[in-house]
Amino acid sequence: MADPIKLADPKLAELRDSMADFTVQTAKHSNSPISSTPLRPPSEQQSKDRASKRLSSESNGTSEGGAGSRTPVEITALEESFRRFAIHGDTRATGKDMHGKNWSKLCKDCGVIDGKTVTLTDVDIVFTKVKKKSCRTITFDEFKAAVGELASKRFKEKTGEEAEGEVFRMIEGKKPVIKGVTRAVASPTVSRLTDTTKFTGSHKERFDESGRGKGKAGRVDMVDTSGYVAGYKHLGSYEKKVTKPTGPPGGGPPGGGPPGAGHSGGGPPGAGPPGAKPV
Repeated sequence: MADPIKLADPKLAELRDSMADFTVQTAKHSNSPISSTPLRPPSEQQSKDRASKRLSSESNGTSEGGAGSRTPVEITALEESFRRFAIHGDTRATGKDMHGKNWSKLCKDCGVIDGKTVTLTDVDIVFTKVKKKSCRTITFDEFKAAVGELASKRFKEKTGEEAEGEVFRMIEGKKPVIKGVTRAVASPTVSRLTDTTKFTGSHKERFDESGRGKGKAGRVDMVDTSGYVAGYKHLGSYEKKVTKPTGPPGGGPPGGGPPGAGHSGGGPPGAGPPGAKPV
């Protein structure tokens, strides 16, 4: 059966069809979720934001620092040198500040001190000038200010920025110079205490004339069974003095009389000692 509205008025029928379609579409959207696309994890989104920020900073020739800071890329090598000298010789140093001793070493090792325009005294004066009164160290910003003070002395013929750039290039990429192992200095007090020739008493008996230890013989009383008194220096010399070469039995000394000469009394000839005189 044909629709009476379509037959009566075609425009009215078209309006009713469009309203019906709108009602169906509204019902579909009300029952469906707002978005079927899953949300991006926050960690991934943050990482991409950081990557884009890093790329933008690298393209602009800046490094990421504090809020609103713009640090030139060439300063990175200067900061690295500052950190190396700041922690030199101090295991507890963090590298964020530098004391006066390492500041002087930096100026010396990097060639800032030339002995004419810039001396060690100038370095100490500048360090005291830039540091805070209540501190014993300088920060990196104070370090750059100190370098600027020395640059005007080191390169007087150049402008402030040019001189500062020259000194920065002298410091960039450098590290502390280690010349060698520190040797122990001989102290008069220690040498006197270790000189074995000056020992007395029982300590003297523990070393020989060359200072070499005697070992157990110098620590323990050894029993001497030689028959000599303790400390006798001519041990064994008596036997060498009294011992004489002996001839054949009954023989006398060279140039003496016949065998058995000087024998008195009974007994076989030559029984007396060699070269004995008659009684």
